[in-house]
Amino acid sequence: MKYKIVIVIFVIFWGILLHRLYNISVKSNIYYEKLAKENIEKKIHSKPTRGEILDRKGKILAYNKIGFSISIAPHLDIGKKKKLDSTIDTIVSYFPDLNKSVMKKVYQQQSSHYNHKFIKVVDFIQYDRMISHFPTLSLNDNILIEAETNRYYPYQKYASHIIGYIGRSNQKENDKDPVVEIVGRVGKSGLERSYNSVLQGELGYQIFKVNARNKEIELLKNVDAKDNKNIITNIDMALQEMIYKRFGEDIGAAVVMRPNGEVLAAVSVPSFDPNLFVGGISFKNWKALQENLDHPFTNKFIHGTYPPGSTIKMGMALAFSNANPELLDKSEHCRGYIKLGRADHKFRCWSNLGHGETSLRKAIRESCDVFFYNKSLVVGIDAIAKNMRDFGFGTITGIDLPTEYSGIMPDKNWKMRRYKQPWYMGETVISSIGQGYVLSTPMQIARYTALVATSNLVTPQIASIVDNQIVQKVEIPFHFNPKHLTEIRLGMYDVCNHPKGTAYKALHEMPFLIAGKTGTSQVVSISQDVKKRISEEDMEYYTRSHAWITTYAPYEEPQIIVTVLIEHGGHGGSAAGPIVADIYRWLHQKGHVKPVVKTEVKE
Repeated sequence: MKYKIVIVIFVIFWGILLHRLYNISVKSNIYYEKLAKENIEKKIHSKPTRGEILDRKGKILAYNKIGFSISIAPHLDIGKKKKLDSTIDTIVSYFPDLNKSVMKKVYQQQSSHYNHKFIKVVDFIQYDRMISHFPTLSLNDNILIEAETNRYYPYQKYASHIIGYIGRSNQKENDKDPVVEIVGRVGKSGLERSYNSVLQGELGYQIFKVNARNKEIELLKNVDAKDNKNIITNIDMALQEMIYKRFGEDIGAAVVMRPNGEVLAAVSVPSFDPNLFVGGISFKNWKALQENLDHPFTNKFIHGTYPPGSTIKMGMALAFSNANPELLDKSEHCRGYIKLGRADHKFRCWSNLGHGETSLRKAIRESCDVFFYNKSLVVGIDAIAKNMRDFGFGTITGIDLPTEYSGIMPDKNWKMRRYKQPWYMGETVISSIGQGYVLSTPMQIARYTALVATSNLVTPQIASIVDNQIVQKVEIPFHFNPKHLTEIRLGMYDVCNHPKGTAYKALHEMPFLIAGKTGTSQVVSISQDVKKRISEEDMEYYTRSHAWITTYAPYEEPQIIVTVLIEHGGHGGSAAGPIVADIYRWLHQKGHVKPVVKTEVKE
């Protein structure tokens, strides 16, 4: 027994010894061989050139300016012979506008005993400024001049919320993508962010054999960088710029879209110059953007959420039709209000005199609130919300821009989760006219208008061609009650073409027939006892209602969707209608709308 134990111990001992010898002689040899190889080889990455962004007609919306960056050798601020200040002085002697203290601060933030790479202190110097000094500066061993590109946005504020901008990458962005870490720039918003991986291309590299002084003595391998892919958009930049200028001093958003989802223009006013961000925005400029009460940094067409007001009424009617098909066949008598609850709380129509006997078509044309109040109480908020979410309310549109907001389409469960409170019938009533908790973005309203016009729910698309591939259209077909859908469309026709229509004044004399719906979304509540409301013009600016109008044209064969929101603009027909009219006139003049035979629409 003792003999067997000795044998086992002997075997275990020699096993451990042999394993250790293997690690020392074989594994360590592989490790040190790899380490030695790394000590005689140096890998240098080459950056790809970022892709351009173009509009549908080839106008360049984002491109790269050619220039140079300036880097300083490491460890110049360490040891007895410090050379950092003198090196910076040398650079500034050629470029007096550069800030010494900023360059020194940038250098010291990255400097350490373990950093053996040149440290970039100037991101970009224009080509024509550097080229005459390049030979002299290149002779200085402590200064490295490298070819560099700088992003430039020629249309500045006119398309900044679509195009976005690039900026210096942070650690989180570097960790996600090794290319970003080397390039040092990444898309921060807009298309620059959505399609960053396509635009930035792929890194190239060179492997050199180096001597003991780390000097390159032989090129061992060369892999060229794979350049960017350009992105062609659906945007018509001339239209985009025209709409922005047409807003003048008004604040708001506009969307022009094909019924298949192609976005021709998406405007958010006011805006900002994205070129401010490319090299790092100054504190002064950032503070000015953040403190501006009109929120120029907010992309209002996908981040601005507003009560949709009466623009929601076509969707409500379709929700009623789906939930209770016979309900819309019955007219409602509007006397200017309804009473609800034990206290007989009055929910007023916008018209104090009422609309009398009101059919579905008339309810859309004259925007009768009472019609929708009564129908909503029959259907109930849960059935309404279910259908409205199917139509795109309370859900993102899927547009190819980052961080889109979904808005809100409330129901009983939503309120209980959010506020721990039950739902009240009065909240159903005000939801039916796009008030209360209901919030929508202008892009959602444009998308849903296309649904009403064509019975297809589309995904809005800014990009047309990405990575040399045509972006596929996404459409979800809907099957609505034909009679009710026809009545809704006739009501929208009346809005723009009938003397009692809420947009008649602005849109009845146009090159083609337009169908639409106006909306006035209240910012402050109005007491039930108020019979005669204060005119919007007499109210304080930030208490005025938002003005909506959403349209499609031509009425007979929809080719264009135009949606406009003016913050605190008052009434949709009078405030937003003239802008829509000018947009359609421009589209007609530029051939965006194919001629159709006008249909004579009967009463």
